Amino acid sequence: MFKRILGKGITYFLLILCGLIMVVPFLWMVSTAMKSQTDINRGSVGFIPYTNVTYYHIDGKKEKAEIVTQDEEFSVINIYDEEGKTFKRSYVKVPNSSITSEKKIKFNFKNISEAFNKVPFGRYFLNTIFVSFCVLLGVLISSSLAAYAFARMQFKGRDFIFYLFISMMMVPQPIYLIPSYYLLTKIGWINTYFALIVPWLANIFSIFLLRQQFKTIPQDLFDAAVIDGCSRFEILWRIILPISKPILATTAIFSVIGSWNSFMWPLVMTSSEHLRVLQVGLSYFAQEASSHTALLMSASTFSIAPLLILFLFAQRQIISSFVTSGLKE
Repeated sequence: MFKRILGKGITYFLLILCGLIMVVPFLWMVSTAMKSQTDINRGSVGFIPYTNVTYYHIDGKKEKAEIVTQDEEFSVINIYDEEGKTFKRSYVKVPNSSITSEKKIKFNFKNISEAFNKVPFGRYFLNTIFVSFCVLLGVLISSSLAAYAFARMQFKGRDFIFYLFISMMMVPQPIYLIPSYYLLTKIGWINTYFALIVPWLANIFSIFLLRQQFKTIPQDLFDAAVIDGCSRFEILWRIILPISKPILATTAIFSVIGSWNSFMWPLVMTSSEHLRVLQVGLSYFAQEASSHTALLMSASTFSIAPLLILFLFAQRQIISSFVTSGLKE
């Protein structure tokens, strides 16, 4: 009994530790996106976006100020007006005893709008959404048809072709990047949406995932459908796909995430700014705003936010798909 409790405790501890290791960088990114660049330059590295506010005390009142220079006894400050936006007095020499500093939590949401408007992120989002949607439709259609053929149809060389497909998953993208570029150049698809969409309309992992699910469906359902006069396509459309919704949802999510995070392929296959997808646009933005950490973290935050929201809404389907499919023959 004690060993079982200890084993569970160690397991949960390791899971929580791994979860924190993955979450902490994301929290730091969001926190940094909410800070001002001035605070970041001053060395603010915490998770809460604090900002130091300086006050000048005179005649029982305190006014917001900004220190220009400071020595052991005196400081030269600029004093803001009541709204705290413009200077009321500039370069005023005052004793250090009349100056205090307070830490306040301040969320600089303007960083997000500034980063979004600095380059055409709106265009990048539209391109990414369009490419992701087209690829998603192609993957669902091609994977469903191929998985049904590999799981339920008998033809010569079926297993050999399937394992040949699976072996292609071990080939890294840089190996076939140059031949693909040469091929797309020959057919005139470089710098077009065709280069971003057509090569990804079929996905080997999605075929594998759906095949494993289709193989778990009882043969009695297929026999009953054949007796009722259903064709192969009707069996797929009316029986297999409706009972495979969780695995289809998982396939869709993996497809969207892959398209959304695609970087190397669109970087090589397109050079026009009008065809630039989000990750490539983010890379160019990082070069332009390399010294502005707050804007970089803001752009990274709103780039990953749609995927995070998608996963939160679809996490039940993802878990259910792996439970029902089992990923075994």
